[in-house]
Amino acid sequence: MKTLHLLLGAQSLVLVAASVNRLSDATDVELLPHGALRLVDVLNLLVIAPAGVLVFHALLEHLDTGSRRLRLAFTAAAYLFAASYGMHEAADYLGARFCPGDAELCAIVAYQDDELSHLLFFAGFTGIAAVLLAAQATAGGPVAGSDRALVLANATLVAAAIVANLSFEEIGLDLLAVAAVAVLAVALWGRCGPRPLILYFASSYTAGLAVTAALTMQ
Repeated sequence: MKTLHLLLGAQSLVLVAASVNRLSDATDVELLPHGALRLVDVLNLLVIAPAGVLVFHALLEHLDTGSRRLRLAFTAAAYLFAASYGMHEAADYLGARFCPGDAELCAIVAYQDDELSHLLFFAGFTGIAAVLLAAQATAGGPVAGSDRALVLANATLVAAAIVANLSFEEIGLDLLAVAAVAVLAVALWGRCGPRPLILYFASSYTAGLAVTAALTMQ
């Protein structure tokens, strides 16, 4: 459990770093004279996203299920996750800097940014979550006491990120992805009990959906 808590804590730090990098102007610094590369882009592409995937991979290795299928599924999901970042960062910056402008060009950039890259991201992220949940369902037992409290503490940050994403921005594929992970986690909870990662995903995703629903109905 100590290793698992450290890994969940590391994932929480990655989540905080991603939020700060995304919402703060501190890293919106041009690294090249023509502005083709910014610090925020470098951090997203080469630091934050890889760190998140590595922590998730470490969690899978920690569960040590020995399943080749789960490892292959994780690799496929991680590829989609990485491809989405590579597409989104460039398209998002180009759209913000040069559009509205040429109607056809901006429509292409908008599709790459708001549709295709988002589809790849949520497919990859949902796939990673599903693999971790499936691995946890075959390893370990229910968590209780102080260990449960620590898992829930890290889950709280995930729930807050879900609320921020769903409540204050336009809802799209993100709602379907969050709902799918929540349904899977709750179903596995009913079957396997509150094992660490099942508790982590079920509590954070259902809480995020519940708070979002409460805020949007006001």
